[in-house]
Amino acid sequence: MMAGCELPIPTPGGEFRARYSARGLCGLAFPAAGGRPGRKAGAVRVPAQVRRWHAVTVRALRRALAGRPAGALPPLDLSAGTAFQQRVWGALRRIGRGQTRSYGQVARAIGQPNAARAVGTACGANPIPVFVPCHRVLAADRRLGGFSGGLDWKRALLRREGVQWRGDGQNPDAGRP
Repeated sequence: MMAGCELPIPTPGGEFRARYSARGLCGLAFPAAGGRPGRKAGAVRVPAQVRRWHAVTVRALRRALAGRPAGALPPLDLSAGTAFQQRVWGALRRIGRGQTRSYGQVARAIGQPNAARAVGTACGANPIPVFVPCHRVLAADRRLGGFSGGLDWKRALLRREGVQWRGDGQNPDAGRP
């Protein structure tokens, strides 16, 4: 199998880019700012296994963006992360749809209660957002915090899951307990 393959996923919100390694999905990039499509796959020969994984990825992403459970996922290759990042990403995968945790709660869940800032850094380095749901991590006061795909995407993903947060004036439920 080829070392890496990147394929587009057109959505109403723009074109996502899925990257695959020999182990599975290893990256998912949000649409480029301004809605411009990324580079095209062109004449690259896509292995059959990657085509199967991509079909699963496309279905799961479209379901998630429609506010439904993603369902089946392709194998996720998170091997590029450090041991700490991989523990954080594992904890993120255990946060259910429509639920949130604070950075401190995730730090406690991985046995490092003083590592809330490092958890935030690991969330920012997450190569497969949406499926490794770092958007479900909020600041301790239920404000948004940051998001590698941009706060508009974080708001949209949380809204589609029925999550309420505090603060930035973009949430119709801002300030509610």
